[in-house]
Amino acid sequence: MSQTKPQFIDILIVEDDEQLREAICDTCEMSGYSVACAEHGQAALARLKEHQFKLVISDVQMQPMDGSELLQQIKKSYPDLPVVVMTAYASIEKAVDFMRLGAADYLVKPFEVEALQEVIKKLISKEVAVKHEDELLAEDEKMRSLKLLSSKVAQSEATVLLYGESGVGKEVFAQFIHNQSKRVNEEFVAINCAAIPENMLEAVLFGYEKGAFTGAVQATPGKFELAQNGTLLLDEISEMDAALQAKLLRVLQEKEVERLGGRKTIKLNVRVLATTNRNLKDEVKNGRFREDLFYRLSVFPIHIPPLRERVADIIPIAKKLLNKQITNKSDVLTLTADAQQKLLNYSWRGNVRELDNVMQRALIFKNGNEVTAADIHLETDDYEFMGTQQKIESVQDSELVNGLKDREQQLILEALKAGNGSRKYAAERLGISPRTLRYKLARMRDSGISV
Repeated sequence: MSQTKPQFIDILIVEDDEQLREAICDTCEMSGYSVACAEHGQAALARLKEHQFKLVISDVQMQPMDGSELLQQIKKSYPDLPVVVMTAYASIEKAVDFMRLGAADYLVKPFEVEALQEVIKKLISKEVAVKHEDELLAEDEKMRSLKLLSSKVAQSEATVLLYGESGVGKEVFAQFIHNQSKRVNEEFVAINCAAIPENMLEAVLFGYEKGAFTGAVQATPGKFELAQNGTLLLDEISEMDAALQAKLLRVLQEKEVERLGGRKTIKLNVRVLATTNRNLKDEVKNGRFREDLFYRLSVFPIHIPPLRERVADIIPIAKKLLNKQITNKSDVLTLTADAQQKLLNYSWRGNVRELDNVMQRALIFKNGNEVTAADIHLETDDYEFMGTQQKIESVQDSELVNGLKDREQQLILEALKAGNGSRKYAAERLGISPRTLRYKLARMRDSGISV
């Protein structure tokens, strides 16, 4: 009987503090790495027997096996595996001691996210996903033409403005353009301008020096610097404050950035993409968006049509969204003819994002491997199932409520198992944000479920 080859995972995090362990895992996963966790040295050694890793990041003060002993065990059994040691007890002597034992690097708690990312980037080369052809489904004739157009513009250095309704897939197109470009092996950095408070956005974009403002305890690079030689996506650019628009315009024109509180200019080699769900021409006309910045960004504008205008894409996307949730890849979920017709007859005001929500709900209601029209719950139905915890709890049928909760919890556990504990993988499989998944896991733990 042939032995199963151990699965490759990028990073093993060893930390006995649960909150810190989760925070480090989240940082690594959001940076695109697959992660497994262990709460102490002995658990880490067990993980190392189960999987192959590219890097271990370990705390020092742990029981029953501390980081020093773990490091020595790893160097003995896995001499080529790099280990980064984290400790709150900072001293040159300790750093030298760990280096002598074979540590590849040393992080002093508390450390900045950027410091962790820099160490990881230095020690392992992140593999670039070359699955971009499958990422962007285009069955509709309009979308096939748009995909070809995007592939062509990707070969240039032109700034692209992607616009369309919320949920049409603007960021997916931006990622596709990056993956088709000559910068594919460099970083793709995205920042949602609407999600960051105005008083913080400038610092996040341009970076800052130590002491630039209260709380700036360490010099930190901005998103432009992090995207150096790669691509920067300015998501929902229309939400940016007018004063910051002027500063952004200067950065784009001069191709250089200056950190807050700094005097040194940093030359940039960054391809900029931007998205908006508003009509920027109207925003310019109404004085809410700078005209000169508009023309700087819309060198090559691309309008992504709403889902209701590309009907041929609805069923292929629905099938993809449905089957990305299943744990056993040998199983294939199918949409019956009546289910497909129900999807085609709907207006999809929320576009692909709404379709994704509907497919997630269908997974809860389905029986077997078929999804029928009865399993498809839309906003226009007499029975509106919106998928939120509050809506579920308002249903009077307690048996249905418990059944839905059990099914949701089962899907979460299956997704975590399939991703070997990776919450980034589980969130993507479930079609929810990492934050939502963390909330649901906390609720499950509170109710006594072992996660």
